[in-house]
Amino acid sequence: MTKLMSNNLIKNISNNLIKKLTLALLVSTMAFSAWAISLSDAKQQGLVGEMPNGYLGVVVNGAAAKSLVASINAKRKSIYMNLARKNKITMAQVTALAGKKSLAKTKSGNFIKNATGQWVKK
Repeated sequence: MTKLMSNNLIKNISNNLIKKLTLALLVSTMAFSAWAISLSDAKQQGLVGEMPNGYLGVVVNGAAAKSLVASINAKRKSIYMNLARKNKITMAQVTALAGKKSLAKTKSGNFIKNATGQWVKK
């Protein structure tokens, strides 16, 4: 009886471990695919949009959108700082110009933030 109980205990532990590993693998796969969204896809899906300050904004709150916006905005900030230094102008001037250009280049149907701070489809 003890050997049978021991075997059952080992089976239960093994099954639980397999279930946990499978769940962890599934969750990590889903998380990876959720984070691996392109800027174009995110704009088409209405998750992110362009703002008048030259930066990207989150339209629909979510981990993938937030991560993408943070990554893109960090790159944009670096570019804007270099442009400001190179042209001896302020960051405010660079971001204002970048904002105008990005709003103008936004495809129809994608989101932009208007002057009142609302997200609207262009």
